[in-house]
Amino acid sequence: MSTPPSSQRPAVLALLATVVIWAYSWIVMKQALRYAGAFDFAALRYLLGALLLFALLALTRQSLRPPPLRLTIAIGLCQTAAFQGLEQWALLDAGAGRVALLAYTMPFWAVLLAWLLLRERPAPRHWLGLALAALGLLCIIAPWRGLGHAGSTVLAIGGGAAWAAGTVLSKRMFQRHAPSPLNLVAWQMLVGALALGVAAWLLPQRPIDWNWTFVGLLGYSAVLASSVAWWLWSIVLQRLPTTLASLSSLGVPLLSVLLAWLLLHERPTPMEGVGMLLVLLGLLAVSGVRWRRG
Repeated sequence: MSTPPSSQRPAVLALLATVVIWAYSWIVMKQALRYAGAFDFAALRYLLGALLLFALLALTRQSLRPPPLRLTIAIGLCQTAAFQGLEQWALLDAGAGRVALLAYTMPFWAVLLAWLLLRERPAPRHWLGLALAALGLLCIIAPWRGLGHAGSTVLAIGGGAAWAAGTVLSKRMFQRHAPSPLNLVAWQMLVGALALGVAAWLLPQRPIDWNWTFVGLLGYSAVLASSVAWWLWSIVLQRLPTTLASLSSLGVPLLSVLLAWLLLHERPTPMEGVGMLLVLLGLLAVSGVRWRRG
């Protein structure tokens, strides 16, 4: 039975809000580096975000008991610590739009990891998407012009691969143990925040410049991007078809590139523009979204 349109409307609004919040969060992450080190900011963001999610669990009277710890720790290390740490690190030397787009290569890595770990054989559209993405990444990296941004590019793509690993592990968790989505997000986020805190302690970081601007950026990232958006996303996953929900894989990086262009004056080169278009077409193919006539 399909979900009635009236009950889908709030979920569609939640999807649109999630796309906008997560797209703008890449601008915020870039701006926050003026006031704090990459790992300090990421650790603070996710520690506060996890605490807010635990408060939401308590308010909604959901269980605070952690899901199976071994898988939860693995998900937290991949989906929060490695993903966010690598992406925030990449932002030190690269633009927010570029890093966001490279991070959203996650679905391509997820297809390959699901094939290897879950025995889910890729469909022809997946191979098409992977081919388009590979060509697009080649245009974006442009090795024939030198590898001036090679480090940040590798970090951003590595973060996307780590996110994909966390996604595949999360799927395994839901198949085997069926935890509450909000409960799993809260616990894996806490694990990731603690790991990021260790990284911030071990690696040299610039001192945090505590001021109201930094507090506002941290508040946006912790409250909206790390807490509210995840709660909205859980509504999207519960009430909307998977193909429609997967449109966020297109919306977030596309809007991030546009916002970075408008707000941070990050103008992509023509070749980068072609590469971005190819990556987005690859995401469209992998997502399985079909355009329908009237």
